[in-house]
Amino acid sequence: MIPFATEAQRLEQFPVAATQIFAAHAGVTVLPRCVADAMQGHIRRSCEQHQEFGDVLQDIVRARSRCAELIDAQPDEIALLGPTSLGLSLFANGLDWNAGDEIVCYLDDYPANVYPWLNLRRLGVEVRLLRPDRIGRITPDLVEEALTPRTRMVALASCHFLSGWRIDVDAIGALLHDRGVLFSLDAIQTLGSAPLSVRHVDFLSADAHKWMLGPLAMGIVYVAKRNFERCRPTLLGAWNVRSPQFITQEHIAFPETAQRYEPGVLNITGMYGMLAAVDLLLGTGLETVSQRILDLRDRLHAEFAAMGFETISPDLGDPQRSGILTVRHPRREAGPLFRALEAAKIAASLRNTRDGRAWLRFSPHFYNTHEEMDRILGVVRAAA
Repeated sequence: MIPFATEAQRLEQFPVAATQIFAAHAGVTVLPRCVADAMQGHIRRSCEQHQEFGDVLQDIVRARSRCAELIDAQPDEIALLGPTSLGLSLFANGLDWNAGDEIVCYLDDYPANVYPWLNLRRLGVEVRLLRPDRIGRITPDLVEEALTPRTRMVALASCHFLSGWRIDVDAIGALLHDRGVLFSLDAIQTLGSAPLSVRHVDFLSADAHKWMLGPLAMGIVYVAKRNFERCRPTLLGAWNVRSPQFITQEHIAFPETAQRYEPGVLNITGMYGMLAAVDLLLGTGLETVSQRILDLRDRLHAEFAAMGFETISPDLGDPQRSGILTVRHPRREAGPLFRALEAAKIAASLRNTRDGRAWLRFSPHFYNTHEEMDRILGVVRAAA
């Protein structure tokens, strides 16, 4: 059952639903009203006083605390940075790599979680690429088979951006920690859509602009406190290097928190938006959010299968499925179907696999309804 007492309440919180069906949260989300209001509130107040007025520093502390709650971390392990690629690059560039070190990743992950690791080849690091039997299906066994005595890190996405396969973060993380291997997680495709614990994760980065229902270029960068000295900050400024009274010191010293990864002023307007989004999700309950998303996704999956569509996403009932469902018709091009959805004011995504085939990707969120899913199916059925 949708977690709104009335349709009017749903439309008040998610105005987009009054004019279109938005099922593209794996791309760039639309903003809930509370998020837009929080950002606009900061902008309005910044017309009357400077942008770091009054309570801003206290609200930064609160944002770290709420974001830590979202991933089962400690507030002092949270840096407020986006986009996702910034955090991943901080991890890749902050470690001391030696020629012959190995890193395991997946070439068909989203490029932001591949290029930082491929770039390490210039230092003599060997990049070992996973080759799953289905696109995005990364299992603990597959990871274990790729490990060697020289493996230094495994860098994975919590969920594949195209197929929607989620990884078992706890199982893979525990496996790696038993081997003394670092674990980096690009969590943008699950954070906000399901519970997540970083108990066995060393590094995490996720921008707020997808399932977190937040703004662009503000997100969560997590570094486990045990890795502060191992991952050296590579972006330096007055905010993350101790500079009492703004006086430069001869020796560089970092704070004893993840603020050490924030070189300068933060995107405060974005921070207020992300904080409002996190409050909304935690207030709703991540288990409730997750169950609702899977319910909507499964409704689409069952009906598309009945219509003869192919999918690269996990099967119905698979525990590693996510809110992403990616399908194609065996005899109809995806492009015209996508344009039919656009004409009907339905937002989905058109994505290609490496072999050049185009697919329709649907990614509904907890505020969407069964009626909206039925409308999507009706438009595609008529167009196909």
